[in-house]
Amino acid sequence: MSIVDELVQALQAESDSLDDLVAALPAEGWAAPTPAEGWTIAHQIGHLLWTDRASLLSATDPEGFAQALAEATADPLGFVDDAAAVEAARPPAEILDDWRKTRAKLAGALLAVPSGTKLTWFGPPMSAASMATARLMETWAHGLDVADALGAERVSDDSIKNIVHLGVRTRNYSYMVNGIEAPATEFRYEITAPSGEVWTWGPEDATDIVRGSAVDFCELITQRRNLADLNLEIIGDNATQWASIAQVFAGPPGSGREPSQS
Repeated sequence: MSIVDELVQALQAESDSLDDLVAALPAEGWAAPTPAEGWTIAHQIGHLLWTDRASLLSATDPEGFAQALAEATADPLGFVDDAAAVEAARPPAEILDDWRKTRAKLAGALLAVPSGTKLTWFGPPMSAASMATARLMETWAHGLDVADALGAERVSDDSIKNIVHLGVRTRNYSYMVNGIEAPATEFRYEITAPSGEVWTWGPEDATDIVRGSAVDFCELITQRRNLADLNLEIIGDNATQWASIAQVFAGPPGSGREPSQS
């Protein structure tokens, strides 16, 4: 099985898990607020639908995506919220049905992308594997918001390693979007998988170290939890600074979340 096959399967499983959370909700349940300010459950699923649709367009109709990119560039700070609001205004059953059909088409399209092809995106162009990883990360993150709104617990398996790896790879991106020069030295990451396995990146003798659970690490890099609420050990001045701005998703610097009141 190729890496794209594995990533697409992980994306499908994560999407199906989130689908299970919302499928039985009554229509009024979709109006429940989530931790993302101004976003209901309908906004969260609508955003995933919109982004999956954009990904599908990039993979199957580059010219059509170029037009969508030009329209988004006209409002670089507001187009994501606007698109989520448009989708959220639709009946929940319609949103869910559209999302199911779109993500199924996206899975097939990503598997059909020729090796070496770069797909145009709102950020740098991506391979099919990178696109699938980005979709997995976003589905996991927005799924956590939905779960929080419902008081449900999300259970992650070791496929979360793909999101962790994305967070490690995009370390310097967090500095760039904040207008800060990235440190020249590498960090050491020691991340514990849901299975208990320890995943490592970076030199063993690094003085900046990030250590802790994979779920907590992913909650940090997706800005779904405040660092104060996470069981992460951050060692070194550079790692400490990075942890305060860590961001794996595209776009301007995120505002993050306030610490828990509990």
